[in-house]
Amino acid sequence: MTDDPSRRDVIKTTGSLAGGALLAGALGGPAAHAAPSQGEPPVVQLPMGRLRGATEGGLAVFKGVPYAAPPIGPLRWRPAEPHPGWQGTREATAFGPSAPQPYREGGDQVLGTHGSPPFDEDCLTLNVWTPAAGGAKRPVMVWIHGGGFISGSGSLPNYSGETFARNGDLVVVTINYRLGPLGYLYFGENGADGNFWLTDQLAALRWVKDNITAFGGDPDNITVAGQSGGAFSTAALAGTRTKGRPLFQRAILQSPPLGLEIPTRAESLQRTAAFLDILGAKDVAELRAVPWQRLIAATFEMFDRTARWGYWSTPFLPVIDMGTLDSNPAELLLSGPGADIDVLIGWTREEANFAFGLDERYAATTKDQVLARATDTFGNRASEAYAAYAGARPGARPVDVLMDIISDDLFRIPALALAERRAMRGRPVWAYQFDLPTPAHEGRLGAAHCLELPFTFNNFDKWSQAPFLTGLNPRVRDGLAATMHASWISFVRTGDPNHHAMPHWDRYDRNFRTTMSLDSVTAATDDLAGYWRRLHRV
Repeated sequence: MTDDPSRRDVIKTTGSLAGGALLAGALGGPAAHAAPSQGEPPVVQLPMGRLRGATEGGLAVFKGVPYAAPPIGPLRWRPAEPHPGWQGTREATAFGPSAPQPYREGGDQVLGTHGSPPFDEDCLTLNVWTPAAGGAKRPVMVWIHGGGFISGSGSLPNYSGETFARNGDLVVVTINYRLGPLGYLYFGENGADGNFWLTDQLAALRWVKDNITAFGGDPDNITVAGQSGGAFSTAALAGTRTKGRPLFQRAILQSPPLGLEIPTRAESLQRTAAFLDILGAKDVAELRAVPWQRLIAATFEMFDRTARWGYWSTPFLPVIDMGTLDSNPAELLLSGPGADIDVLIGWTREEANFAFGLDERYAATTKDQVLARATDTFGNRASEAYAAYAGARPGARPVDVLMDIISDDLFRIPALALAERRAMRGRPVWAYQFDLPTPAHEGRLGAAHCLELPFTFNNFDKWSQAPFLTGLNPRVRDGLAATMHASWISFVRTGDPNHHAMPHWDRYDRNFRTTMSLDSVTAATDDLAGYWRRLHRV
């Protein structure tokens, strides 16, 4: 819903940009780069030791590179520590194990698999794709995967850095970090901090800052990008600095769940107590002796113990420990080093359909149930809000209203609030809404959470196992993917998502609130979510 539909810039996304030379040329960047030799494998010398990678598709690729000491034994549930390095030349041609996580062959009916064996606690590795090691100082993109804080991996084919490196002449890094109970449990031992996942990511980012020059990257031109939990992580990292400066210059936040209620130390200890009870352990010392396989198996009961009707299930959460994290990460992009970071932020139109659209337990949801849930958000305005959401979607069932409220509570409205507050301070921010629905599952998913990911990476060949992509028109799909992929590259390279093959994308400001609608027809629209912003009093 738009206040002023007359001010609009539109382009149909049925074209296609293919190939690095054409895409780089569209962005005004280099039209070509010197590919690594197909003879000798690429080798880099780091302070930790020598690495030998491989040449893949004209890129130098280094896989399974350790960035921190293995968090095993006494280092389980400790902050990440430096890796001791190695002697001689280390082979970097195979991905390291993914962080331990729940796994089911074939995955789910929406995304498919999102993390595959092998799994191991010794998982703190990263991967690098570069047009050529050494030499030129290319912009760097660090990708942090999401997965509800319990799944995912930097080695998933979905998140291969190949397309960004080749099409944008970028150095791309993907990382693994601790997940689930191993990354998010909080014990408060002798006043110790938590958020072990965040210490991992910070160690990886500092590794990039210290070592990326050897891979042809510019340590002073780093973009950190992530989706869902990875976007939350990106915001959490914004408050860090080195030598008085931010660790990175730009942030891409795809569907950050900034509406999460982040537990305090006391609230987190209650969750930890529940986990200890499930495993029959009395304290962290006993838990350190439990094999990781049993820890991961306990995740399923944690879902049951922490679930709330009408809320996205998150059995493990970050903690406001007042050490590693002292506020909602959105606050870190408003002051301190985070205020100087360029931000690209967005959401999908029907985020919550991902978790609730195919859940038969919610199919029979009643209006009274939704009104009760809406009271949590709107108080005595719950009936007004229900009528507004139902009226915006002709023929809406109560569950449709519920999903729209959850989408706004968790994703869209907090993202808009961040954009509003940055714009008020004159800080650069661009906003988008991904609107292209998928016809999969009779259209019940709409433009669901995660659906924009293959468009971002423009690598649909890597997503063949994802059911939610079934039925998309290839011409529309590929055209929108080319547009989005080029915008992301442009933002990484220049801090501005504009390129000549799309409508002009103005910064979000308090006058026009320009938001890019990414759909079969891409449109730069003023105050795209204005009605809902006012309903939520943002």
